[in-house]
Amino acid sequence: MQNRNPKIVALAGGVGGARLADGLAQILNPGCLTVIVNIGDDFEHYGLFISPDLDTVCYTLAGIGNPETGWGLIDESFHMMESLRQLGVPDWFNLGDRDMATHLVRTQRLKNGESLSQVTSDFCKAWGVSTRVLPASDDRIPTIVLTDKGSLSFQEYFVHLHCEPKVRGFYFKNANKAWPAPGVLESLEDADGVIICPSNPWVSIDPILSVPGVRDALARRLAQGIFVVAVSPIIGGKAVKGPAAKMFVELGLNATSLEVARHYQGLLSGFVLDKVDGHLAQDVKQVCGGEVLVTDTLMRDRGARRGVADKILDFITKIEVDRG
Repeated sequence: MQNRNPKIVALAGGVGGARLADGLAQILNPGCLTVIVNIGDDFEHYGLFISPDLDTVCYTLAGIGNPETGWGLIDESFHMMESLRQLGVPDWFNLGDRDMATHLVRTQRLKNGESLSQVTSDFCKAWGVSTRVLPASDDRIPTIVLTDKGSLSFQEYFVHLHCEPKVRGFYFKNANKAWPAPGVLESLEDADGVIICPSNPWVSIDPILSVPGVRDALARRLAQGIFVVAVSPIIGGKAVKGPAAKMFVELGLNATSLEVARHYQGLLSGFVLDKVDGHLAQDVKQVCGGEVLVTDTLMRDRGARRGVADKILDFITKIEVDRG
């Protein structure tokens, strides 16, 4: 990857994915970054079609996301939720007043026959986001969490039940019938490098890889020699955000960066882990069959996001140069 403006595709979901996408967007020239986003979290609530990961990525890239929670909008109010509580409506999923506009417009346009990718593109233009943001598919592929309490929709498990049920597995409903959204496969075929963000492997990245053609495209590009690197969402046995570590343990696995590398085995030529887990570097290298970068991966603010993204891009560039 010797060109100064490499075309990078990032696979992302959740807060960690959104933050690294923002770091990459700060460095790469407009048009050089495409972010393919998880849609397994999408669901209908109050009659509205809600895309939590798409919104988190777009709000973060637009600089209007809540920096404290990582999701939602900055300076948000919740008067509508207060009114819903007074009326006795279930209020387990919190929607902000400004955030509501996103869901209202998306729902109306989808009901009018427009695609999720077209709506997302128009939202990005309205919010001043120059990065290309693509849903993994325009079809609905809801993540189902298999637990000791039965099969649960992702938001039921994640928000309503606070991730308390023990996880037994996952499946992505209707994934075998889905099509990649326009531009998804094309961006992978045109990429100089692919970065799997520090997102939950089970419920943020696997839904993307479950879309027919995506995993095959990634494996094909890897075989053609492009650099595919994953960034661990696990640091020191804990997830920076979300239930990833808990899921690993409940599935009988160690919550470590090494297990993350094993999860993506066969799809990687490089791996990034935090310096806290530096002692795992050699084992990770054997698993992924490529090079390993040990660095500070915590993204506490926008400057840190840029710093992490800069190190990853330097890592990719160095490996490509060494390969000759």
